[in-house]
Amino acid sequence: MASKSIFRIIFHNQGSIYEVYAHEVTQGGMYAFVEVGEITFGERSKLVVDPSDEKLKSEFAGVKRTYIPLHAIVRIDEVEKEGQSKIHPGGEGKGGNVSPFPMSMKPPAAD
Repeated sequence: MASKSIFRIIFHNQGSIYEVYAHEVTQGGMYAFVEVGEITFGERSKLVVDPSDEKLKSEFAGVKRTYIPLHAIVRIDEVEKEGQSKIHPGGEGKGGNVSPFPMSMKPPAAD
């Protein structure tokens, strides 16, 4: 049986950079949104607790799939192994060096 693909999704959310892992990533049915399903959180040691990992677990608890605006996506990678989900400080002036790419959300005019 073939194993499911694992994707690392990095995106902006409320001034921070989120890095999550999921098994499903599609364009979805909503214009300008990326659909992310089956978000995974690997089993980590119970001795060391990462606050950003715990915050992500609680934020996405009970979520079957989430829709991320296309302009918030920094990068999507298909990876071989699941890593640790993280929240990085982001935005200018906060020590981060990644800023959102400006883009129009207006669809192109029909000819």
